[in-house]
Amino acid sequence: MKVLLLNGSPREKGCTYTALSEAAEVLKAEGIDTEILHVGGEAVRGCMGCGGCARLGRCVYGDDKVNEAVEKMKESDGLIIGSPVHYASASGAITSFMDRFFYSGGAYAAHKPGAAVVSARRAGTTAALDQLNKYFMINQMPVVSSQYWNMVHGSSPEDVRKDEEGMQIMRTLGHNMAWILKCIQAGKTAGIHVPQGESERKRTNFIR
Repeated sequence: MKVLLLNGSPREKGCTYTALSEAAEVLKAEGIDTEILHVGGEAVRGCMGCGGCARLGRCVYGDDKVNEAVEKMKESDGLIIGSPVHYASASGAITSFMDRFFYSGGAYAAHKPGAAVVSARRAGTTAALDQLNKYFMINQMPVVSSQYWNMVHGSSPEDVRKDEEGMQIMRTLGHNMAWILKCIQAGKTAGIHVPQGESERKRTNFIR
């Protein structure tokens, strides 16, 4: 089993990475492979809603790591998204990235457990978490929680490591993700399969 972790911070080895790494270490100790992919260090185009990915099987843009992440998601069993807090929201880079990632590759993440992790100096964390969790909820992904909201605090990696509660939250998240993955695997072994949706998806417009 493998979990893909997406680091949406502009800083490759900053506070968000520190939080993701703490969860990743627990997953590895539980026998689960991990990969942290840094996706926040370059400009990311927003989704244009062109629908080209439906025809091509990939995002039409090839200038960043969206298609690479989708390919990695095909081989992954779980997903953790990490972001710093910018103006009480997830970073602009990870927001644009996730829009395109789920629009073009959401089918490969469906029914796989997902979790969001955010890092802030002081506040805005719960709003950013709400934003990121919605990607999982619209894509039929079980949302993995911890003993508190999945957040750490600090202005530097050193500060984050001193956030003992935050680090414990990350470790608990890693254990919970591992447990859910193993439960899903046990279910598959027992013949319990992914639920099949209705043949026709209903879309209701509220303006007639």
